[in-house]
Amino acid sequence: MAKIKMRETFISYYMLPILLLLLLLTVETHAHNVTRLLANHPSFSSFNHLLTKTHLAHEINKRNTITVCAVNNAAMSEITSKGYTISTLKNILSLHVLVDYYDALKFHQMGPGSILAATLFQANAPGARGYVNITIKRGGKVGFRPDGGNLSSFFVKSIKALPYNIAVIQISRILGSHAASAPTTTAPTTAEMNLTGIMSAHGCKVFAKTLLSNPGASKTYQKSVEEGMTVFCPRDDAMKGFLPKYKNLTSLKKKAFLDFLAVPTYYSMAMLKSNNGPMTTLAKYGANKLELTVQNDGEKVTLKTRINTVQIVCALIEKQPLAIYATDKVLLPKELFKAPTPAAPEDGDVAGSPKPAEGKAKGDKEKAAPSSDESDSPAEGPDEEADDGTADEASAARILGGAKAGLVVSLFASSWLLL
Repeated sequence: MAKIKMRETFISYYMLPILLLLLLLTVETHAHNVTRLLANHPSFSSFNHLLTKTHLAHEINKRNTITVCAVNNAAMSEITSKGYTISTLKNILSLHVLVDYYDALKFHQMGPGSILAATLFQANAPGARGYVNITIKRGGKVGFRPDGGNLSSFFVKSIKALPYNIAVIQISRILGSHAASAPTTTAPTTAEMNLTGIMSAHGCKVFAKTLLSNPGASKTYQKSVEEGMTVFCPRDDAMKGFLPKYKNLTSLKKKAFLDFLAVPTYYSMAMLKSNNGPMTTLAKYGANKLELTVQNDGEKVTLKTRINTVQIVCALIEKQPLAIYATDKVLLPKELFKAPTPAAPEDGDVAGSPKPAEGKAKGDKEKAAPSSDESDSPAEGPDEEADDGTADEASAARILGGAKAGLVVSLFASSWLLL
């Protein structure tokens, strides 16, 4: 009798927490990356490239529930041939991102009728006409009409679906909207993008003068700024101390050094804080593109090379397409400067101690063949098998803690047998 009561007590006090732990350990995660989802579909490369260029990919990946209405390369020529600015292209593409989940199955279940779907364009431009009308016709054909536009784009197929996290679908053509394609008023003017003027007025005058004295680097900066650029300029005290070393560089190295302190992409401070890792700069030396590494430490943002580490101290301008940040020291690329010589061994240190051997393990590289895209003609109506990505859903989500769950079960069983 005492043993039975002990088992009842064990079940009451220990079994429920263990079951809850097992549940937590088997939770599926659906973190998504829209550019990776589209990477295996080369016919959408233009759309995918602009998601990265306009930083819409970053905004899409942050959201838990989203639908991306992609168009193929042929349809993208409708906007890429018109010379729109990056800011305007972002507005147009943000109209193609619905802030709710819609896949082929959901369209199939909706039946004839229409609904209004909110978009990222509406979220980023308050007061703008940013809705998209989704119309399900008799027979199941799905049409998309931007607010104030025409019903001229139709559902073609589902590219990838991770219910109810992200769906990437193909529509037949760009959603035309006067509001989205209108010239933007938030982008900096030509005067506001006077790079050296901004630098000189905010504590980076020495670097600005150095940049102006190098026509090649100045031209590279001015050419890059309209497409989006981020500059990391050293403050005056740091740059003054570096000038003697800079003046000893060859003309080729001088230009490479100045180009190295700029990245051909716009990064706000929030983006830098969430983008740990290497970044390709404007610089090229020999056959190599030079890189720097962004590394965050709490609210601090640091930039690293194999030579040294510097910290961003403030933003001089942070307005798309241009961001300029001041740094406390001069960041030095390893391709142009020698690393500091290690200190000589102190007395008592053993000279000539053996160095550990370097391993040469090499992993085989696997090349994933891009999947061939099906017909791009509008679908007569989505059905439950129209999604070629849902079948892969289980492989996209990781089951966490499987081994730990087994261990907990084993411990539970052992405790039960001991009673």
